[in-house]
Amino acid sequence: MHGQLTALDAAAILIVLCAVLGWINHRFLKLPSTVALTMMGALASVVVIGIDAVLPQSDLAGLVSGFLEDIDFHQTLMDGMLSFLLFAGALHVDIDQLRRGRWQIAILSTIGVIASTLLIGGGFWLLTTALGIAVPFIWCLVFGALISPTDPVAVMGVLKTAKVPPTLQATIAGESLFNDGVGVVIFSILLATAVSGSEFSLVHAGELFAVEAVGGALLGLAAGWVGYRAMKAIDDYAVEVLVTLAVVMGGYSLASALHVSGPVAMAVAGLLIGNHGVAHAMSDVTRDYVHKFWALIDEVLNAVLFLLIGLEAVLLAGRLGLMGLGLLTIPLVLAARAVSVGAPLTAWRSLLPFRLAFPVMVWGGLRGGISIALALSLPVGPMKDILVAATYVVVLFSVLVQGGTIGGLVRRLNRDGAATEA
Repeated sequence: MHGQLTALDAAAILIVLCAVLGWINHRFLKLPSTVALTMMGALASVVVIGIDAVLPQSDLAGLVSGFLEDIDFHQTLMDGMLSFLLFAGALHVDIDQLRRGRWQIAILSTIGVIASTLLIGGGFWLLTTALGIAVPFIWCLVFGALISPTDPVAVMGVLKTAKVPPTLQATIAGESLFNDGVGVVIFSILLATAVSGSEFSLVHAGELFAVEAVGGALLGLAAGWVGYRAMKAIDDYAVEVLVTLAVVMGGYSLASALHVSGPVAMAVAGLLIGNHGVAHAMSDVTRDYVHKFWALIDEVLNAVLFLLIGLEAVLLAGRLGLMGLGLLTIPLVLAARAVSVGAPLTAWRSLLPFRLAFPVMVWGGLRGGISIALALSLPVGPMKDILVAATYVVVLFSVLVQGGTIGGLVRRLNRDGAATEA
């Protein structure tokens, strides 16, 4: 039955589920939408697995798995949703605040991601070796690369509700916008080495990294500038909204064709249009329409993304034995995050309040759809089963536990800080 599912059918099912679950959350649960949809999707997966255990002839898990495989999570997110989500997120970031924290953002989103990849990769190798699970070191580094980037969608959702100082907020937002592009590049380089079995070349990896990251930033500047000039030349909100859509869809497709980083390009284009475009190229009416249009796109795609993350639990039904590995990986990922952001933050005490910045950046460094999409893109085999299971457990913990408590943590830290100053 699922083989006959069209793209329209899949979209309709997801939107109906998001609307129903979103209504239930707004009416009764009142949780952050990303947390609520992930939780309800995961619970739905558990119910499906439970029904199959009681009534084996039902094969509900098979139907849901078929539905998810028809969607192709990796292609849907990496080649579709991500461009819209990154642009929408960057559109609302204050470039002046970003400029003040440019060196922090550059270091955290490059050296920080590389350090986290190495720390998690090494720790994961020691962990799997201790558990008697044979995972080559290069595959452990692949896992480190896919789980290191913080998810901009999840992080931006947290920043909407948490009261964080502007400079720290810009640093967190900027890091999350750019470190996923860097993480994807590092992941691609390490995966190619792991699959080919060839020896890792630091020089070649550095060249690829420079081309993809710098090329993506330059393409984003070019696409954003073209969109900005086109919008400045007219005053028609409908056409100007179409111009922003053209920048996103055309720019991301061009990035793929040129083999440069699409995520970096969209983050840069969104920053340019969201700041210079809003200030100099849009009337008040156009500005209102553009912001509301992209806010709606952001909300809808967020809902679909985190519902999909929850539903992906069905695919782990046959890998329950690996869930223990995933649970042990959670403290490893948090420790690596603490080291990779703690060292730079110690040197920036005069720029960022360490007492607030360190816990917020560690606990607020949420993992989300990007990590799952990268894990699902791995070639079929035993390594994929191990890494997907570990990734899913880390992401689920990150979204549900960290995402559900970061707002309370920020409020407590702000309250304690106010009490100390008094």
